[in-house]
Amino acid sequence: MKKIKMSIKEKLLDIKSSLPPHVTLVAVSKTKPVADLMEAYEAGQRIFGENKIQEMTEKWQQLPKDIEWHMIGHVQSNKVKYMIPYVKLIHGVDSLKLLKEINRQAVRWRKNIHCLLQIHIAEEETKFGLDENELKDLLNSEEFKAMANIKVIGLMGMATFTNNQLQIKREFQHLKSIFDHCQQFTSDNLQLTTLSMGMSGDYPIAIECGSTMVRIGSSIFGGR
Repeated sequence: MKKIKMSIKEKLLDIKSSLPPHVTLVAVSKTKPVADLMEAYEAGQRIFGENKIQEMTEKWQQLPKDIEWHMIGHVQSNKVKYMIPYVKLIHGVDSLKLLKEINRQAVRWRKNIHCLLQIHIAEEETKFGLDENELKDLLNSEEFKAMANIKVIGLMGMATFTNNQLQIKREFQHLKSIFDHCQQFTSDNLQLTTLSMGMSGDYPIAIECGSTMVRIGSSIFGGR
């Protein structure tokens, strides 16, 4: 029996219907053409995630201005200035140096930029992110507390790419425990409300472990 191919709209609405009300969906649209994003937009999606600043900027220029753009990839400090005019949330902040540059550019543009700190929870060495000690040092530092044009609104992390669901669950639970522990830190530019974890292959486990934001691409737009 031939499998009926679902449209982007159908896949998007199917996923949205399965998400709890408190979970935000970021549609990961990297490498996808503007037409695909417009199909998702017309189905009601307003939050899109990109991992390359140049590609995201080009799409921002072409698409409706009520779209909320999230930078979900690794960010190079020298590229920050290109996205500050329009970016809503930067997911992968993994160093104090990067935060300083985001704050510097935000001051220049007279904006306040929301960020997530990326925590390394996977076994793979290739994943970026802070460890727990680096996170603690960053949140305690006077340099961080003095950054008035950024707001850290949560944490982000990616589980190991594996079929071992117990391992994935363990890593997500670990990130949730770090997130809970960080509630003790206080500063004017810190308000931890968002826990971004879970992608197409593991988002149900992430939600079970406390995720409030999932990044889903291939399950909406198909593979590359």
